[in-house]
Amino acid sequence: MAGLKELRGRIEAIKSTEKITSAMKMVAASRLRRAQDVLDKSAVYRDNLYLTAGRLWNIIHRRQKDQSRPAALPVLCTGNGESKKYLLVILSSDRGLCGSYNAMIARAAMNRTEELKAAGKEVKIITLGNRGYNMLKRHYQDEIIRSAESVAKQGVDYEEAEALASEVLTMFEAREIDVCEIVYGHFRSAMNREVQSRQILPLTPEMLMDELPDEMNGNAFFESEPESGVMLNQLMPLVFKEAVFDIMINSQASEQGARMTSMDNATRNAGEMIARLTLKYNRLRQTAITTELVEIIAGAEAI
Repeated sequence: MAGLKELRGRIEAIKSTEKITSAMKMVAASRLRRAQDVLDKSAVYRDNLYLTAGRLWNIIHRRQKDQSRPAALPVLCTGNGESKKYLLVILSSDRGLCGSYNAMIARAAMNRTEELKAAGKEVKIITLGNRGYNMLKRHYQDEIIRSAESVAKQGVDYEEAEALASEVLTMFEAREIDVCEIVYGHFRSAMNREVQSRQILPLTPEMLMDELPDEMNGNAFFESEPESGVMLNQLMPLVFKEAVFDIMINSQASEQGARMTSMDNATRNAGEMIARLTLKYNRLRQTAITTELVEIIAGAEAI
């Protein structure tokens, strides 16, 4: 009977865990839907902003080829002429229970840091997310210049992205950094995400030209007012902030997708374990009842 009591206790404990993981799965699914909604709503603004900037860049590039002289491009596009000082911004989560998500982010950040160091680059790191900081501080405490909680904790808003973009731009303008990359989880679906190290400063032509429709890569003619170079110079800070915002939203969606998947697996495993233990409990209980009946019958026959 002691075995039956122990099994009952284990089954009740696992049922409690199953309720918790199921609730966490539903919370993560709700937050994932909100993040996806923000991604969908911002897509129109992002696409049109990138399209306009890419179109202007294309005009300037053609003019440069026709006139055989360098075009005046914004410093956000050309950089400051150096590529020695790198800033890596690491986006992870504050909490665990999301599978290997944080480990993959930390591994990608460490690999990229080692690549840059091997190439003789100076690396500075900003970590947004306690999990990423805890994993990186053992190896790169000297390189970490700032750490903070995850921006996705309560849901990303544009002001947070703007604040991070302003911080990076201030360091860039002060020549404290030459290049900035963000290591994050790029959202594909609730079940699929890709860890990327994406350069956001300087903004290369490929970042914008890839967004152009096919007709823009031909010989279509466009005019702009004000002049293309002036307009591009005004647009690039907006493009930079939108790129940061897009990355942060992708990071939030990836985290919640990983947590939802992890909690779904945990809930399913708990259910399977409860089924196995319940079967074992019923067999033990049946064996105990059978044994008692045999003893009663044997005692009756002895009388």
